[in-house]
Amino acid sequence: MGHHDLFEVDGVHVSRLEDMRLITGAGTFASDWSLPGQLHAFFLRADRAHAKILSIDTAAARRHPGVAGIYTGEDAVLSGYVRSATFLNFKGKNGMDGRIPERPVLAHGRVRFVGEPVALVVADSALAAQDAAESIQIEYEDLPVVIDPERALEPGAPLLHDSVPGNVPFEYEAGDKAAVEAAFAKAAHVTRLKMESTRVVPSPMEPRACLVGYEPKSESYTVHVCIQGMNMMKKQLSAYTKVAEEKLRVIARDVGGGFGQRSTAYAEYCAVMIAAKETGRAVKWVSSRTEGFLSDTHGRGNIIEGELALDKNGRFLGIRFNWLADMGGYLSPAGPVSHIRNPATCLTGVYDIPAAYGHWRLVVTNTAPIAAYRGAGRPDIAYAIERLVSNAAAETGIDAAELRRRNFIPPEAFPYKTPTGSTYDNADLPGVLRKALDLADWAGYPKRRTETEKRGKLRGRGIATVIENTGAGMFPKDEIELEVDAEGGVTAYSVSQSQGQGHETTFAMMVSKALEIPAERIRVKQCAPEKNLIGNHTGGSRTMVGAGTVCHIAAEKLVQHGKSLAAEELGLEPSQVSYADGAFSGPEQGMKLTLAELARRRPFSVKGEGTFGTTYPNGCHIAEVEIDPDTGVTDIASYMTVDDCGVVVNHAIVEGQMHGAVAQGAGQVFGEHAVYDRETGQLLTATFADYYMPRAGLLPDIRMAEHVTASRVNPLGIKGMGESGCTASLGALVNAVLDAVRPLGIHHLDMPLTSAKLWGAISAAKQ
Repeated sequence: MGHHDLFEVDGVHVSRLEDMRLITGAGTFASDWSLPGQLHAFFLRADRAHAKILSIDTAAARRHPGVAGIYTGEDAVLSGYVRSATFLNFKGKNGMDGRIPERPVLAHGRVRFVGEPVALVVADSALAAQDAAESIQIEYEDLPVVIDPERALEPGAPLLHDSVPGNVPFEYEAGDKAAVEAAFAKAAHVTRLKMESTRVVPSPMEPRACLVGYEPKSESYTVHVCIQGMNMMKKQLSAYTKVAEEKLRVIARDVGGGFGQRSTAYAEYCAVMIAAKETGRAVKWVSSRTEGFLSDTHGRGNIIEGELALDKNGRFLGIRFNWLADMGGYLSPAGPVSHIRNPATCLTGVYDIPAAYGHWRLVVTNTAPIAAYRGAGRPDIAYAIERLVSNAAAETGIDAAELRRRNFIPPEAFPYKTPTGSTYDNADLPGVLRKALDLADWAGYPKRRTETEKRGKLRGRGIATVIENTGAGMFPKDEIELEVDAEGGVTAYSVSQSQGQGHETTFAMMVSKALEIPAERIRVKQCAPEKNLIGNHTGGSRTMVGAGTVCHIAAEKLVQHGKSLAAEELGLEPSQVSYADGAFSGPEQGMKLTLAELARRRPFSVKGEGTFGTTYPNGCHIAEVEIDPDTGVTDIASYMTVDDCGVVVNHAIVEGQMHGAVAQGAGQVFGEHAVYDRETGQLLTATFADYYMPRAGLLPDIRMAEHVTASRVNPLGIKGMGESGCTASLGALVNAVLDAVRPLGIHHLDMPLTSAKLWGAISAAKQ
């Protein structure tokens, strides 16, 4: 990356402050938590995808040694824990309200996916709870299963919920349907594709876990849990359980990976709250990896029909999408919103398309619920648009880069209002493309392709130029509190939670820059329940835009407040006090107080706040692949990125985020896929023996460059970037593979592009 940012001075690298703790095993993760006298929980889960529960016999299990309690759907209903939070609070097509089905935290009357928790056993040890659970006898009456969203829409399909006719809990549309129809009517060329953004399992390093304690006097709960943010979790837990937010104390220290999977208040957490209250003891639950495959929220799962209309000069006239979003057996809080609002926000991508229309249907199926997964709908819409554009380039014979350049939103058009009402803040798309083509040696590609063909392989090149919405949040503002201690150290309190992104470093850098003290003197305390701060969770690439910017605002406020206090101590007017390098000074020699000296005399703290709009990072990724036609094995020959994520705070962290996100995108492209049996609804990919994960050798060294345009919606010019790699890599890599096989007559394949799928397609094409 380049070196024209605000926060790395003279090229000096700031090491990640949290790394030493984490790599030496001194981190505190969910299964490290313990409370005195705690019990251990085990969930008995549905072994079938759709069935009535006729009876549950727990008598033998209750007699098992060490068992302290067993809970079922009746207890869930008795507690009133039957309806999870939903953020689907806007109107759908023709004013439709969302049909949000009930979901008791333990299945009641019916199970709707394999892995749904049916009973909870708590005992003196985790093994005792598991042993006892095996004695529970459940009588089921099997019901027909539907795991495919298209089949779920067919007349006579099994109905999952009486409250959701046709298995469609919500229908939505955005854009101008009539304008799009008019645009298509006058088009010289129309390109069409039906694409699937496949269902994947987030699979963070640390499995889900929680430890819940109950205090009967105050009727309050302490919930130690893997999270992405304290306030978001509290709000959801409160909505599910009707326990007031002020009675919930949510705590986390280190969290091993997130990707959207940590943002949900799961049924299991609420069920453990029932057990903690009933037994009067803390209850701990740690998920196994297979439980995670079965019951963690999944990602993606979209079937998208797209059409793009062009005039005779290759200018885009209109674009439209028909979108099915698989929601699984129940609606997760954020899943419906992220699969509708994010695609609708960027429905025209980076292109100046005058007419756009999208039609969405959410569909319930007998599978694990789907929620946000890195990018949360943004990679899906970017993938659909970029596949259409590259397909149009191939069909019209226009160079794929030239077709994009011809249709970009010009730099002078920003801020740019899209046909669906979004306002992109700032970008230089032609500049990004020029830099990307140069870095990728676009002109030298034919020579590389010829060399590959001489070796008997197929070479393809793919490009994706994308934009995404980041930085928005559901809370009215973001707050940071800074507290100075007697040693001159500063503690920054935040409500967002890192899952590996390096907040302890980047927040410290923001404060360090403003206070002119070493970053090592700044301690970041995330999700501090005692501070009662307002603010958003980590998600949607919002943390640096929101909380990060407020760190800077709070530090500047701390200096001003410190000047007032120092003036009183030095007998001066505040205007006579200056600040530099961690010390307040008066006009005369000897008039000086360091942060530490001032704090020893008068402990002080400040609270900073800010409200910021949505930012729109953008970029161009170019990939080249080589395919062995005899085996279908694909090698990524090169991968290059040019991104505009606004002003960069820490280059190493940005590069790490990009590399990880591109790897996740490549994982989905080449192998990751949650596969259910169509007849039984059993998950066929419930272990890492069956579910592909990207390995270290999948990606070559990524060449990265930046092309900064500062955001106009926050004072530091920062844009989000944690999901950009996923958003661009799907289109870039799939376009590259299809470019390689198009000469054989293969124009479309859906992810995952496994060696078996490619070998089969190539063999069939040759015959």
